[in-house]
Amino acid sequence: MKNKLAKLKYLPNNFKVLEEGDHVICAISKKKILLKDLNYWNTEKQEAYFSYVEASKFREKD
Repeated sequence: MKNKLAKLKYLPNNFKVLEEGDHVICAISKKKILLKDLNYWNTEKQEAYFSYVEASKFREKD
């Protein structure tokens, strides 16, 4: 399943894989995030973020 986009449901403390894959795309930077490295997301917007930097940029937009 190398280099396949996963589809996830982002939950408060984890995520559920809806479609198997090995990565998702950051909503801000569009960088690829391997699922093993995924630590930042927004449950309301159902978006993933590459790092705390992108996650903080999201907060600035609201």
